[in-house]
Parts: sequence; C-alpha cells; structure tokens
Amino acid sequence: MNERDTSFSSKRWLTRGVLGIGLASLFSDWGHEAATAILPAFLTSLGAPAVALGVIEGVSDGFSSFAKLVGGFIADRPAWRKPVGIVGYLATAITTFEYAFAQSWPVVLLLRALGWIGRGGRGPSRDTLLADCVASGQEGRAFGFERALDTLGAVLGPLCVTALLGVLGARSVLRWTLLPGATAAIAFALLAPAGKTTAHDTPANSLEALRARFSQLPKSYWHFLAGVFTHGIGDFAPTLFILRASQILAPRVGMDRAATISVALYTFYNIVNAAASYPAGALCDRIGKRGLLGAGYLVSAITCAGFILERPTLPVLVMLFGLAGVHGAFQQSLEKSAAADLLPRSVRGSGFGVLATANGIGDMVSSAAVGALWSFVSPAAGFLYAGVFAVIGAALVFRWR
Repeated sequence: MNERDTSFSSKRWLTRGVLGIGLASLFSDWGHEAATAILPAFLTSLGAPAVALGVIEGVSDGFSSFAKLVGGFIADRPAWRKPVGIVGYLATAITTFEYAFAQSWPVVLLLRALGWIGRGGRGPSRDTLLADCVASGQEGRAFGFERALDTLGAVLGPLCVTALLGVLGARSVLRWTLLPGATAAIAFALLAPAGKTTAHDTPANSLEALRARFSQLPKSYWHFLAGVFTHGIGDFAPTLFILRASQILAPRVGMDRAATISVALYTFYNIVNAAASYPAGALCDRIGKRGLLGAGYLVSAITCAGFILERPTLPVLVMLFGLAGVHGAFQQSLEKSAAADLLPRSVRGSGFGVLATANGIGDMVSSAAVGALWSFVSPAAGFLYAGVFAVIGAALVFRWR
C-alpha cells in the first residue's frame, strides 16, 4: 500500500498546480509537435536520405529513455523537482527552435537528442509534482486532465504548421516554435508547486542509494510494471497507422490525396485521445484502475484486429483511428495514475522514472519489431504481433492486485 496524502481536506482536484502542469504540457507539445510535423519535409530540403529520420527518432528516443531513468532518481529529491522541470521545458523549446538554423541532418540529430534528454529528464519530476497536487484518490482526474491538454497540443501543432507553412516557410515556422515552448516553461515556473519534503525523503546521490530506491519499490508495483512493459513491446508508434492508411488509400485516390487524408486521420486520432483522457482518468478514480487499464489494452488489440480483418474503406479507417485514440487516452492517463496509487511518496520519482523508461524501451522494441515484420512478412504480421502483446499485457494487468 502507498502512503496516502492526508494534507488535502478539499475535494477540489483542479488546483493551481494541476492547471500549471497541464498548460506546460499543452504549450510544450504545441511547439515540438509542430516541429515534428514539418521535420520530414525539412530534412528532405537539407538533402538528407530517408533513413535519416529513423536514425534521428531512434537515437533521440534512446537518449530520452536513459534520461527518464536518471530523472526518476533526481525526482526523489523534492527541492530539485521544479528546477529540473523548468530546465527540461526550456531545453526542449530552445533545441527545437534551433532546428531552423541547421544546415545538415546530423546537426538536427544532435539538437533533437539534446531536446529529448530534457524532455525525458523532466518527466518524472513533473509527474511526481502532479501527483502531489491532489489528494489520494484524485490522481486519475489530474493525470487525465494533463494528458488531455498534452494531446490538445499535439493537435494544435500540426494545425498551425498547415496554416503557417505556406506563408512563412519551414525555417520561419521552426523559429516560431520558440513561442509556445517558452510559454510552457513560464507556465510551469509560475504555477507548478515546489516539491514536498517528507521525513522519508533522502538524497539519491550514490549508486548504493539508487539501489536502495529500487528495493523500496513495492512488489505490487513490479507486477503492475510487468503488464505495462508486455503491452509496451507491442505498442508501436502511431505514425505506422498513418503509413498503413496511406498504403490502403493510395490505389484508390492517389498518393497525394492519400497522404492528406492520412494526416487528417492522425489529427482525428489526437482529438479523440484528448477528448477521452480526462473522462478515463475521472472514471478510474470512481471504479478502479486495473479493469479500465486492461480494457484499454484490449481496445488496442481490437484496433489491430480491425486492420487485419476489416475491409479497408475510409469509414472503417475513421473507426480504427478513433479506437486507437481511445486506447492512447486510457494508456497514458491510467498507467501514471495507477503508479501514483501504488508508489510510496518517498520513491514516487524513481517509480515514475522506471515506468517511463519501460515505456520508452517498449516504444523502441515495438516499432522496430512491427516495422521488420511489416517489411519482410506483411503488414498483417506486424499488427498480429502488436495485438498478441496487447492481449497478454491486458491479462497481466487484470491479474495484478
């Protein structure tokens, strides 16, 4: 059992801190998702080969996963949580802005890696502060709200690129990303709470202290993490949904129109994700997290089955992208709120870091495995792989107590 927070006498969950952290997530995603949307075209303009984008994303995700683990140990030092969050948001904003001045793709790789180190390192501190903002039993609402605003930023970023690209050009749009990125750091600095120190908090400043942190993570948390990681190694990047939609539609409507429709479907995915995040978090506070999280994993399996079995018409694709958005909302909101419920306050930072790292490793493994099966066997083989691990992950989560 985790230590329950008894410092909240109010039922109010939308505190100043929850709002500030949510706004920081919204503006940060607004900026770096705008850059992500324009990155393929920008790299092409630099003469980069097609493999460059894969290298940039893979290396950046690898650095981010390591930063999440280190960031988790840092987050167990309450006084460091807010400063680490501010520096992390600024690092992502500044490095994204500096893409505009790159003249070769290795420079973009370096900047992306540095920005993703800041993004990964700030995550556990942000999540720990967010869990501290509300009373025990209200974590689902808080994390659902933060995920909803984060995903709203992922919708606004590409929409702004669509509106501005023809007027400003790629480099000017990349320079513009500094505005939402800096706003995220300011919102976090002004509204996020300082870290709470308890009698159990001890500095994590040695290898032995780091091992001690692991030993303090409850056995129930490791059981929960097993289900999360199993699901994660089949939970591939949503950009593969875009690729599959393009492949399905291109023979009927042509490559250019297929690409446009696929981006619209991805925007719909993010809208559904944003709309479902808070309701998912609020519902889990009322009826429990285990069953809802397992159900969310099963939605992923149903989505994969739909791509294998259903006739690929546009209405079917809309339905499947919508289901994928529901799965994303349940996963992102409920995993963190369940972790907050299981973790003692003194090691919440480490626990969030381990959770983020497990998901980061899962992202790398799943996208590589699905991509390889897709290329060397068939797209159906890739979706079958993902669906099987989604079902196993759901089974493990349902068994977790």
